[in-house]
Amino acid sequence: MKTVFASLAALGMTAGGALADGHLDSLTMQLKWVTQGQFAGYFVAKDKGFYEAEGLDVTINPGGPDIAPEQVIAGGGADVITTWLPAALAARERGVPLTNIAQPFKAGGLQVNCLKENGVETPADFPGKTMGVWFFGNEYPFYAWMASLGIETDGADDNGVTVIKQAFSAEPLIQGEADCISTMTYNEYRQILQAGIGEEELVTFNFLEEGFGVLEDGIYVMEDRLADPEFKDQMVRFVRATMQGWQYAVANPEEAAQIVLDNDESGAQTLDHQLYMVGEVAKLIGDSDGTLDPADFDQTVATLLGAVSAENPAITKAPEGMAWTHDVTDAALN
Repeated sequence: MKTVFASLAALGMTAGGALADGHLDSLTMQLKWVTQGQFAGYFVAKDKGFYEAEGLDVTINPGGPDIAPEQVIAGGGADVITTWLPAALAARERGVPLTNIAQPFKAGGLQVNCLKENGVETPADFPGKTMGVWFFGNEYPFYAWMASLGIETDGADDNGVTVIKQAFSAEPLIQGEADCISTMTYNEYRQILQAGIGEEELVTFNFLEEGFGVLEDGIYVMEDRLADPEFKDQMVRFVRATMQGWQYAVANPEEAAQIVLDNDESGAQTLDHQLYMVGEVAKLIGDSDGTLDPADFDQTVATLLGAVSAENPAITKAPEGMAWTHDVTDAALN
């Protein structure tokens, strides 16, 4: 990962004069999910003063099961959001022109876990099984994968699978309600293990390894706002401070986990789980400096177009317009 730390003097020179007069530009960020280690870089950037050093006053709003970041930003409730590229492209095709300005997560953590005892060893064993799938934009890679395998998803016969809408937990597998479920490497997978199910009892299918990976947890804004030089400058500063926050979190996982816990108003999180999550998320960030790789973008688009025949495809054609840009990361990191 490129070094993005800078001296306060250097930051003052690049923050549009915001530090010189003490003024902070206010920004609101909407997270994709609840406060947890998945978003540690943002909370670290705020708590360690990286945003403030860039002349920004950033409010971070947690998400939840009834919150879609794409809808929040479309309604003016946020200046910037973090979401998965499939959801962003789906929103774009439906009239919400989101643009990816940075991509902290280089790799994806989405996978499917099945119990061997239910007769699943390979994808050829899926027909006749019950599959837990996340929706709200997270279902698109699954439907693309099933379409490529020629497996129906309506559960109408033994040649297809029965899909259940899975809450964001591992309970359907733990409780025996599903043969396979969706998991993230940094969250639900560990919940399965903590429930007493051993790794040797599981079969894991990673979407990237299956050829259906998508870009997760990118940073998005409304395309038209980038035409405003003042807003674009704010985003340059936001991305620079955010990547500094991620770099610090990766290097200091214990402190980062505690910062996440301190920001969790629900009281539902534990330090142990947040430390695990930060460590696993660090693997997905890898050496990313926040710059989107066009090849990864193309892989996501190819995955989504593979599911055009699905009941509710993310996109029906290749994205048009500025679905992503390097302008912000080029200015922020170089």
